[in-house]
Amino acid sequence: MTDPRVARLAELIVSYSLGLEAGKVLRIDAAPPAEPLAVELYRAALASGAHPYVNLELERLPELMLAEASEEQLDFVSPIAKAEMEVVDAIVTIWAESNTRALSRADPDRHQRLIASAQELAKRRWERMSTGELGWCGVLFPTDAHAQDAEMSLGEYERFVFRACHVEDTDDPVAHWQGVREELAQRAKTLSESREIRILGPGTDLRLGVGDRRWEAADGRYNMPDGEVYTSPLETVTEGEISFGFPALFHGHEVTGIRLRFEGGSVVEAEAERGGAYLDALLELDEGARRLGEVAFGLNYEIDRFTQNLLFDEKIGGTMHVALGSSFEELGGLNRSGLHWDLVCDLREEGEVFADGELVWRAGHFLEQAEPAVERV
Repeated sequence: MTDPRVARLAELIVSYSLGLEAGKVLRIDAAPPAEPLAVELYRAALASGAHPYVNLELERLPELMLAEASEEQLDFVSPIAKAEMEVVDAIVTIWAESNTRALSRADPDRHQRLIASAQELAKRRWERMSTGELGWCGVLFPTDAHAQDAEMSLGEYERFVFRACHVEDTDDPVAHWQGVREELAQRAKTLSESREIRILGPGTDLRLGVGDRRWEAADGRYNMPDGEVYTSPLETVTEGEISFGFPALFHGHEVTGIRLRFEGGSVVEAEAERGGAYLDALLELDEGARRLGEVAFGLNYEIDRFTQNLLFDEKIGGTMHVALGSSFEELGGLNRSGLHWDLVCDLREEGEVFADGELVWRAGHFLEQAEPAVERV
């Protein structure tokens, strides 16, 4: 029996996130545990008149690649995959892992080499997305592994996921996300008038230049769930330090207790309580890995807890996140890197954010009226 929440989620992605039209080609990337959602996406795409097909992804293959491949094989990018990226009209990527830590013991240098090779396809995907040629949406299908990471039962985790997507109940999810789009668009417009953002919190006093950079509303078009506003900061202006109370996850690796210090836009000092070697390997990936490619406000207040899954954690209402590595060209970003690693900073209790010297955010919420800054010694 089909879970009606899964069917509603599939219909939301096809109709709202992708706006899929008749005659368009849709690729559905799915691992075996994601079969229920893949089937419903296929059904919804057929109903729209599109041409769907499923690309089956086996979780063991990256493990084998990292364990047994030559350096030439790690660097290889399939010409078939390159050609396919040019002809599909839309892609849905379903994350549904049976083991979220499968790659945690992989050699960091080999892993970074594999990540770097995958960036060629990711870059081309973003290029086509930015011109409107390609629709893409990433979504998670709840599994026991994800529920275990979140320290919930599978039933509890399913309710958490579907509530965050606004498909848990029978209310109109499209109307909800259209309202979110309007609200976040106004917030992004206001922030686009700022030239400097200063973030204050536990172990954090960071200044970022954002003048002439456009802020974007993440409103369910590229991720489901969604709920953030973001931009790419100026590459050489970031100064100060920032600490992250939440663990940072990347391709199955976990790094905890991260503290970064910036000078002239670049990380000059990096510490971690655990996973420091992996942190260092990522920072050495290329020249752009030490600079910030993104700063964002998390504004989905239906996501109210840390679950060790970045799709949700970067959107926790009341948090901010920054990303080391590649920036968004369409927002004016110039930083190029094979890395884009989001790190979440919890500001829900003590955090403050200033825009051009005025207090605009306190304890996880934007203020109705900005307040003049009070000089801190």
